[in-house]
Amino acid sequence: MWNHRYSEPGYAYGTAPNDFLKQQFKHIPATGEVLCLAEGEGRNAVFLARQGYRVTAVDQSQVGLEKALELAKKNKVAITTIQADLANYDVGVNQWDGIVSIAAHVPSSLRKDLHAKVITGLKKSGIFLLEAYTVEHLKMEGVGGPPAAQQDLFMSLNDLQAELEGLDFIIAQETKRNLSEGKYHQGYSAVVQFLARKP
Repeated sequence: MWNHRYSEPGYAYGTAPNDFLKQQFKHIPATGEVLCLAEGEGRNAVFLARQGYRVTAVDQSQVGLEKALELAKKNKVAITTIQADLANYDVGVNQWDGIVSIAAHVPSSLRKDLHAKVITGLKKSGIFLLEAYTVEHLKMEGVGGPPAAQQDLFMSLNDLQAELEGLDFIIAQETKRNLSEGKYHQGYSAVVQFLARKP
């Protein structure tokens, strides 16, 4: 699916960074090592690289990652890309100053394992930043998020608070906001936003 989507002309989710990331990225220690999960075509990774971070973008789609490298080149920055399934990807131990998860929707069983790896992978004082769709979005007019038939892919604040126990929560909220991110994230949308620091 993702190779097909990213083979379409242009950038599926635009080339500008996610708004929540743009507002909150300065919590990540300056010039640090940042991991972007399910990064697709690279808009968030390239934005962070432009701010001076050393960025690694992980995605299962080689097509998306090739476009991420093109976007980085256009912006005169360098990013590292890794093609991997998040089910098998080794996040590492005490490796990252920041980990970013923007609309990285995976099955709940995998998500729990992945978030446990996130906690282990962050350095002390490292930041985890996440925005994802909640199931409430199915009632909204906005375009985006998992299909109705795959409700297990949505996230909720309660689930995230349980899965990320051990981090110090800075922002933890479900909210509704307008999204304008390329063709596939548009309009009034229901999301969960999460920003936390590893003590």
